[in-house]
Amino acid sequence: MKLLIVEDEPNLLSVIKRGFSENNHDVSAAMDGTTALMMLENHHFDAVILDLMLPDINGLEICRRLRLNGNFTPILMLTALASTENVVTGLQAGADDYLAKPFKFSELEARMMALLRRSGQEHKQPDIISIDDLEIDIKAKSVRRGDDLIQLTAKEFRLLHFLARNNEMIVSREQILDNVWDINFDMSTNVVDVYINYLRKKIDKPYDTKLIHTIKGLGYILKP
Repeated sequence: MKLLIVEDEPNLLSVIKRGFSENNHDVSAAMDGTTALMMLENHHFDAVILDLMLPDINGLEICRRLRLNGNFTPILMLTALASTENVVTGLQAGADDYLAKPFKFSELEARMMALLRRSGQEHKQPDIISIDDLEIDIKAKSVRRGDDLIQLTAKEFRLLHFLARNNEMIVSREQILDNVWDINFDMSTNVVDVYINYLRKKIDKPYDTKLIHTIKGLGYILKP
């Protein structure tokens, strides 16, 4: 699932983002309505988690604009305003479901998957990703290259998994930080370069065919 989370509380955004990312979903985030609308105009998402109260354009207005423009991406609205009147207003604006804060992540995820089933967009994530002779088993959290079992740390595995989900596509350092590390991570850090180097030593250095490539000024790409 390719998911957009629109939430201006950094801590809550981080928790939601981490939960869906760890369950193998492709997650993007926006902290204001203007950015969210721009992302929805330029990219396809399978679903949106949308906070009602945002610093510029509120969730109701975002819903209305999307529906008026013919965008019917499933939307689950989050809010601290849980009265029946607020719920009805949100649904009338175009939201598909409504969840009051505070909530448990398990309920949020269950509601999102139900939304996708109802919209016919649910699709199974592959259990194994193969690129050349590299095999990544998502469920088992194991990696093989040819006959060799490669031991990775949890963070190295998440980085490799992100690169593999976007194989043959250039991903920037910012995209990697946003998807593999916490949303509030210092963007000036060289941690991405350090972990790319760790991965290269394990999955590239011992083998003739190199898979991780640096695209100068843009980021990294995983391909033979």
